[in-house]
Amino acid sequence: MSIDIKARTVVRPSSSDLWFLAYLPLAISDGIATPLIPLLALQHFGATAFAVTIIIAASAMSQVPFTILWGNLSDRIAHRKFFLVGSFLATGVSIILIAMARDLVTYFWLNVVEGLASAASAPIGTMLLLETRHKRWWPQDIGLFGLISGLGTTVGLALGFVWLFVVGYHQPTISAMTALLLVSGVLALVSAGVAWAWIEEPVARVDRRSVADLVHLHRGVVERLRHFRSRVLGIVDLTRPSKDRLPGKEYLFLIALFVMSVGFDIFYGPFPVFLWQNAHFTDAGVFIVYLGAAAASTALFFHSGKAVERHSPKTVFVESLGGRVVLMLLFLWGPLYLLFGLGSPALLGWLTLLNALLGVTWAFISTASTIFLVRLVVRSARGRALGLYNAIAGAGGLLGTLLGGWLYATFGVHFAYSVAALTVVLGVAVLLPIPYHMFQLPHRTAHRHLIGRSLPAASPPSSFVGVGRRP
Repeated sequence: MSIDIKARTVVRPSSSDLWFLAYLPLAISDGIATPLIPLLALQHFGATAFAVTIIIAASAMSQVPFTILWGNLSDRIAHRKFFLVGSFLATGVSIILIAMARDLVTYFWLNVVEGLASAASAPIGTMLLLETRHKRWWPQDIGLFGLISGLGTTVGLALGFVWLFVVGYHQPTISAMTALLLVSGVLALVSAGVAWAWIEEPVARVDRRSVADLVHLHRGVVERLRHFRSRVLGIVDLTRPSKDRLPGKEYLFLIALFVMSVGFDIFYGPFPVFLWQNAHFTDAGVFIVYLGAAAASTALFFHSGKAVERHSPKTVFVESLGGRVVLMLLFLWGPLYLLFGLGSPALLGWLTLLNALLGVTWAFISTASTIFLVRLVVRSARGRALGLYNAIAGAGGLLGTLLGGWLYATFGVHFAYSVAALTVVLGVAVLLPIPYHMFQLPHRTAHRHLIGRSLPAASPPSSFVGVGRRP
C-alpha cells in the first residue's frame, strides 16, 4: 500500500481550516485603528505629538510581558480556543470603549488594556495552527497567516479612506472618525464569532521551543506603528537558562539591529502627527499614505525571499537599509513642498510614493535580516537567537517611538528625521564588519534545513511562536 507523502494531511481529523479566516476581520480592524488612534488623540483631545507617541508606545509595551504570559497559560490550561476567542472579544470591546472615551487619560488607559487583550492572539493562533497541521505544511500555512495579515491591513486602510472621504465626508470629522473606530471594534468581535464557530481544540501539543526556528517564515508583512506584534511574534521565554552560547558576531548583529530599530521608530513614531500637522493632510489623506506602504510591502513580501535566494542576505539587507535612509531624508522639507503646496493632491501623491517605497524596503529588510541571523548562528542556538532578535527589535522600536515623539515636539520634524536617518546609518556601520563569506548558503537550502527537522506529535509545553497582527 503506497502513501502519498504530498497529501495535505493533518495531525488530527479536522472539519475545516476556515478558522484561519478568523484573523481577516481582525487584520482589517487593525488597518483601520493604526492611523485612526493617533488621529483621534490629536483632533478629539488636542494631544501633543509627544503624548500621541506615549499612547502608541504604552499600548505596545504592555503586550511584551503579556504575550509570554498568555502563551504560557494556554500551555497549562488545555483550552487554546477559549483564550483566542476571549482575546478577540476583549480586543473588540476595548476598541469600542476607546471610541467612546471622553478624556485623554481614559483614552490612554483603554489603549493599554487593548494591548493586553490582543497579546493573546499572537502565540495561541500559531500554536493552534502547528498542532492541527502536518509539519510539512507549516511554512505554507504560516505564510498564509502573513498574507491574511497584510491583505487585511490593506483592506482596512482602504476602508478607512472610503469612510472618511465618501461615507462620512459631510459629517463632523470627530463623529465620522468615532463611528469608523466603532466599526473597527465590531470587526474584532466578528473575528471572535468566526473563531468560536470554526476552531476545534487540538488533541496533541507541540513544544514551542522545538519550533522556534520557524519564526523566520513569518515576518511582519507590514511595518507596524501602534503595536509591535510582529516584533514579539517569536519571543521565547528568555528567563529560562540555555546552554547554547551565541557567537560574538551574533551579538554584534543584535547591537546593529537594536540601533536600526531605534532609528526606524524615531521616524515612524511621530509620523501621523507629521502628516496631519506639517503636511496639512486630511484624515483621508493620512489613510492614503499608510495604504501605499501597506499595499507595497504586502505585494513584495514573498518576492523578497527570491531576492535573498539570488543574492547574499547581507547584500540585500544593507542595500535595503541604504535605500531606506535616502527615503527618510526625502521626507524633509524641500523645494517640492513649495512647488506642490501643503495639503495638495500632488504632495499627497509624493509622500504616498515615498511611504510605498519605504514599504518595499521593509519587505526586503524583514526577510533578509532574519535569514541573515539564521545563517550566522549554529542550529542549536537558533531558537534563542531568534527570541533575542524579536525582543531586541521590540525594545528598540519602543525606545525609538518615545524618542521620536520627544525630538519632534522639542526640536521639530527636520531634526527628528535627520536623527532617525543618522541612527540607521550608525546601525549599518555596526553591521558591516560581520564577514560576508558566512552567508553564501543558498536560501532554498537553508529553508529546507530549518523546516526539515522531525518533531514529536506531542511534547511538553514551553516557549512559543506567535502570529502577529500589527507590524
